[in-house]
Parts: sequence; structure tokens; C-alpha cells
Amino acid sequence: MVIVREVYYFEEPGPQNTEKVLEIVKKRVLELNIGYVLVASTRGETAFKALKYFEDIKDRIKLIIVTHAGAVEYDVERLESLKNSWADVLICPHVLGWGVGDGLRKKYQGFTVDRVIAEAYRRFSQGVKVAIEIAMMAADAALVPPGEDVIAVAGTGRGADTALLIKTALTRDFIQLKVREIIAMPR
Repeated sequence: MVIVREVYYFEEPGPQNTEKVLEIVKKRVLELNIGYVLVASTRGETAFKALKYFEDIKDRIKLIIVTHAGAVEYDVERLESLKNSWADVLICPHVLGWGVGDGLRKKYQGFTVDRVIAEAYRRFSQGVKVAIEIAMMAADAALVPPGEDVIAVAGTGRGADTALLIKTALTRDFIQLKVREIIAMPR
């Protein structure tokens, strides 16, 4: 059997692709009956766009906004507004960096396995690396069950330019994580 899917490739990475990514994601959520959408957002712009974009299907999905501890760039009021919205908010360290391994890497000027994995994912794009990472972060935080299909939205720098259909896994079981579809990404 052959499965044919549309993949959207953007000529340039960046926030100018955010609206199109959210449109494409919503279409795939409805087609596949996906129950979880994960959105990476460091400052909140993408998070608030996603809240508005998915508002009409909020009874069908669990929207999880993921940002990273140690580099939270939200102002207090924006973060509180997001926490009081209908979405779940996850603030935690990157699983592919900024952990114990990174502390050792800095001290001994070496490398860690998680950094090697992160660099391998970046060969596709920064958004691909982040989408995979937030899928594990959400599973580790028990916001998504391991083995669940989710759509993860991320970007390169600002905004969203990447969307992946991912079968989640806990970080400790990351080898079980599967990228099932590339929905959109920069070229």
C-alpha cells in the first residue's frame, strides 16, 4: 500500500510562514482526527496566534504551548494570560540541550549525545529539531501519552515554519519516537 500526502516546503524559514502552517495543521488535525497539537513559542506571538486559529475546534483538540525554562522571554502579563487561556502551557528545559549533559559539555569542552542528536535533526531544519523535542517534552510532562500521534509546530528563530506528525515517546525512550509525516518545513 502507498500513502500519498502533501508536503509544504517554504522557500525561506521564518515567521512569515506562521499563518500558512496553522492553516495546514488545522486541515491535517481534522483529516486525521488528531487530538493533540503542540506549539513551540518562546515569546508568545505564535502561541496567541494558535489560540485564535484553533479556537473553533478547541473541543476537539488539546493545545499545548511549549516554551523552555532558562530562556523564557514572555513578559509576566502575557505569560499569565496564556496560562489562563484554554491551552495547556509547558515550561521546562530543552531535552536536547540545557540539561546535565550540557553542564558537563561546558565544563569539559566536549560534546554530549543529546547535542549530537540535536545537530542531526537540524540538518533538516531548526523547526524539525524543535518539533521533535517538544513532543518528548510534552510526553515527559505527562501532557501527552507516549505512543500518541500529535502534530508538533515549531520554527526557525521566530514564528512557525515547520509541522510534523509525530508518534510521541518519553525522552528516555526517544528511540521509539517516530516522525510519521513531514507536513511543512523550510527548504
